[in-house]
Amino acid sequence: MARYLDVHPDNPQPRLLGQIVDALNDDALIAYPTDSGYALGCRIGNRDGRDRILRIRGLDDKHHFTLLCKDFSQLGQMVHVENSAFRAIRAATPGPYTFILPAMPDVPRRLMHPKKRTVGVRIPDHTFVQALLAELGEPLLSSTLILPGETEPRTMGWEVKEDLDHDVDVVVEAGETPAEPTTVVDWSDGAPEVIRRGAGDPDRF
Repeated sequence: MARYLDVHPDNPQPRLLGQIVDALNDDALIAYPTDSGYALGCRIGNRDGRDRILRIRGLDDKHHFTLLCKDFSQLGQMVHVENSAFRAIRAATPGPYTFILPAMPDVPRRLMHPKKRTVGVRIPDHTFVQALLAELGEPLLSSTLILPGETEPRTMGWEVKEDLDHDVDVVVEAGETPAEPTTVVDWSDGAPEVIRRGAGDPDRF
């Protein structure tokens, strides 16, 4: 059964953040709220966690995983950002955008698109997630929690606990979260292509 942790949305308790980070470091898979619905997350080095995310969501190996980063500096360590994209991406973060960009050499191949060698990155505008990333000290491997047959991400922690009690290790509750996923912008070919319209305004690209 998954542990259910109720975290304060505005002032996340350090004790609970520590428990979540300890679980992640022990290769746990967590379900947690973001600024665009619930997501599944694990450490980048957690091979089993990646496979569990694919199983829960009913996805194949071509799925674009997302690396949640605390800030632009951390994002720049994960992907190559061309000068043409730098200003626009920086101006849109933090926020409900995912950017698909060429992965840096340190990103494990199993997290990249098998042919394009790209990966998704984003900087969330969410108090709990920012606090968690600060405590973790590294990006979080993530995927929006949209279950097979559904079109929107989950938004209620207790529902996630009910439905995924034996599929995840920790469910975090941290206040309200919208049901709209991120806007996804593919910038891997040097020009922005909006491939999913979501919570972020796509017209700026």
